[in-house]
Amino acid sequence: MIDELRQIAIFAKTVEHGSFRAAAKDLRLSPSVVSHHVGQLEERLGTALLYRSTRKLSLTPDGERLVVAAQAMIEAAESGIQDISAQTRQLTGLLRITVPALFSQSSLMDELAKFSIENPSVELSIDFSDARRDLISDGYDVAIRAGDLKGSSLKAQLLFQFSRRLVSSPDYLAKHATPDSLDDLNDWEWLELAPVWDKKPGFRKAYQETPMSRKKSRISVNNAQALVQLVRAGTGLAIVPEYLAEPLVNTGELEYVLPDWTLDSINVYAVWPVNAPRNGLIKQLINFLKNNEGISV
Repeated sequence: MIDELRQIAIFAKTVEHGSFRAAAKDLRLSPSVVSHHVGQLEERLGTALLYRSTRKLSLTPDGERLVVAAQAMIEAAESGIQDISAQTRQLTGLLRITVPALFSQSSLMDELAKFSIENPSVELSIDFSDARRDLISDGYDVAIRAGDLKGSSLKAQLLFQFSRRLVSSPDYLAKHATPDSLDDLNDWEWLELAPVWDKKPGFRKAYQETPMSRKKSRISVNNAQALVQLVRAGTGLAIVPEYLAEPLVNTGELEYVLPDWTLDSINVYAVWPVNAPRNGLIKQLINFLKNNEGISV
């Protein structure tokens, strides 16, 4: 059985490279040895797997069926080896990460904590700021960024999305008639989250999107937690991440405004320099966050 598996692997490499000579070079064998193993496999199976000519090789119908199984076998073996190698190879080094302050109370922090626990030789230096940092000039390895990405030479990977809601305090709502449409909110006091204020929110109801026009805000902040607290104090209404609003709605400290309307979710990306090692510490962190389903903001 072991001999057959070896022959199948050599057969798959031969098909991948298109010739005995090229496969032999990759496998560090002689072309005659590669041809011998493929011939033995054909003899064992009692069928031809390859059509041979002076110029090229082509698959027989039986060869086409076998090569699919052979490639799956090799991929499974390589995947298992990589998994074991990753488990036995301890990550080490310093990761400098910049994260929007709005995620300081999100489950993203739980995932970074898990990564730290699983990799005790890795140091994490995390900067929380809603001001966008420059990776290169500010010396960060990875940036977590929310919203649309502007064109750059950096690499990016979508990690997750978060939803937003329009909220206000019960005291502020009590001073106004219950709104039935977006137009009813035109003269309300809107609080401004400075980094995203210029992006007009698109509200949806019954699959129809309606742009929202707002008057200039008297209060502008650059931190989402501060925005929530100001709304909670009765200063107006604002669009905030749902994971920040929901606990306060549950306790009655905030209320959803126009609850039948929804807003587009915001994409959250990991961004890193293009010259980062392919399987280095940066990529290991990004793969961990991408493949972990614990982020649910």
